[in-house]
Amino acid sequence: MDIELVAEGFEFPEGPIAMADGSVILTEIKGRRLTRVAPDGTKTLVVETGGGPNGAAIGPDGAIWITNNGGAFEWLDNGGLTIPGPTPASHTGGSIQRFDLTTGALTTVYDSCEGQRLVGPNDLVFDKAGGFWFTDHGCSTPEGRKNGAVYYARTDGSHISRQKGHLISPNGIGLSPDETVVYVADTQLGRLWAFDVAEPGVLAPNAGFAPGRVICNLPGYQLLDSLAVEANGKVCVATIINGGITAFGPSGTTEHYPFPDLIVTNICFGGADMSTAWITASATGKLFKARWPRPGLKLNFNG
Repeated sequence: MDIELVAEGFEFPEGPIAMADGSVILTEIKGRRLTRVAPDGTKTLVVETGGGPNGAAIGPDGAIWITNNGGAFEWLDNGGLTIPGPTPASHTGGSIQRFDLTTGALTTVYDSCEGQRLVGPNDLVFDKAGGFWFTDHGCSTPEGRKNGAVYYARTDGSHISRQKGHLISPNGIGLSPDETVVYVADTQLGRLWAFDVAEPGVLAPNAGFAPGRVICNLPGYQLLDSLAVEANGKVCVATIINGGITAFGPSGTTEHYPFPDLIVTNICFGGADMSTAWITASATGKLFKARWPRPGLKLNFNG
């Protein structure tokens, strides 16, 4: 696969959004901001969010919705590579933010659910109904890991519900083309989960003891990050250690596309035929572009 370096010098880029004008808006988790990258690689500040902006998506209102982990990582330098480390003692939790591209207003819409603070919101996807599914990655503590969860929320601030709790480290999240399945990548397990949707915003009860259906566990030591879905239903998940993108078929088949970074964190699709992929390479702070072998699934809402 031919890949092109679009821009570099980012502080742990993530959450790319392919915009209609050909630009890409991405998050910089360490930099605590959103940045717009023009087709020629020129960078401009969109908004400073504070905390740790992780995932981002355009909502039905045309605003950018942000899963902010609240600064859930200390940052380590390993031979010039930026590596996310333990959760600092100052971390108190994360939030869901909304940024209005027209007015420049940044607001916090959710920071808790049923009286419990969100720990480290990570990634999100909007369904056709205009609500959004999002993952809470959890965080590390001196005593061990604080587990994560999958949530559903509405954009008017009226509803947030925890749909699946006690997950190890849920990260990337996406919907099948018919929106009957929510896919969730678990970082530490190297596992892609599938959860059946009973109705918009509600997951079906467990069929057995497992919290969901296992699509695939990657062999050896590989970690999974954020994801995007192809038009044909394959799920493309950013892969860490074995740096690149792993495309999972719904039946559990896999194919790996390497990219030159130990920590590849996300992919999004755009372009006229939805076959242009933008990939965030976070340890080296780069944004790559490639022609994907198959078209991506067009998201319900676009900028």
